[in-house]
Amino acid sequence: MQLTPAVKVLLIINVAVFLLANVVDANALALYYFESDNFRPWQILTHFFMHANLPHLFFNMFALVMFGAVLERLWGTRRFVFYYFFSALGAAVLHTFVQWLHFHELAQAMDAFRQTPALGYFNDFFEAIDLDMYKPQLREVMYSLATGVEDGLPDAIAQAQQVMQQVYEVEMNNSAVVGASGAIFGLLIAFGILFPEAELMLIFLPIPIKAKYFIPLLMMVELFLGVNHFSWDNIAHFAHLGGALFGLLLLIYWRRQGRW
Repeated sequence: MQLTPAVKVLLIINVAVFLLANVVDANALALYYFESDNFRPWQILTHFFMHANLPHLFFNMFALVMFGAVLERLWGTRRFVFYYFFSALGAAVLHTFVQWLHFHELAQAMDAFRQTPALGYFNDFFEAIDLDMYKPQLREVMYSLATGVEDGLPDAIAQAQQVMQQVYEVEMNNSAVVGASGAIFGLLIAFGILFPEAELMLIFLPIPIKAKYFIPLLMMVELFLGVNHFSWDNIAHFAHLGGALFGLLLLIYWRRQGRW
């Protein structure tokens, strides 16, 4: 397949940034939560040119070439680029909103515990944390402090407040997200709407499925994984859904304007 102009440039930039990130510390290009000490404004744009590893880069760039080239030929370069960036930024918006809900829940539990140091508030805080992402010692400390909090021991309560604050800061300062997946999901939703009868296949499951079935099924899987947040899964599923959602909204707007 012949590469279109914008797809070619995006491909080069993504590969170049990936190679650069393996030579120098490029963490400042990842998108952190806006209240994190590590957040910088430029991350809003730079994060979707970064990728966590080679498979992450490969699958995103493969999808960019497969779907992006078709859409760029259909829309033209200017409209395609606008759609790509709009979807990528939409992914960041929804992902950040979900993060805000998470940190708001943690902050509420901490505030409630400060006012009334009850075991229930302590448990509420740690139930919102994926403890599997931390060293086993944290779970041991949590169980030990829970006993002291339940018994109303002042030292245990004070230490519990410190641990909760430390975990809160770790969660916030390690909130980075990278990747073009949000933009790619925007391309997927557009392809599914414009070419519903086209047959698609997963690389590891070579069974042809029409786009009008494949794309909605993929979105439902993303929603299921995003809501359940399994411990083995560190993928930003709501960023994927955000890219698809904002892409869909832009397509609806264009259609009402008679632009496609």
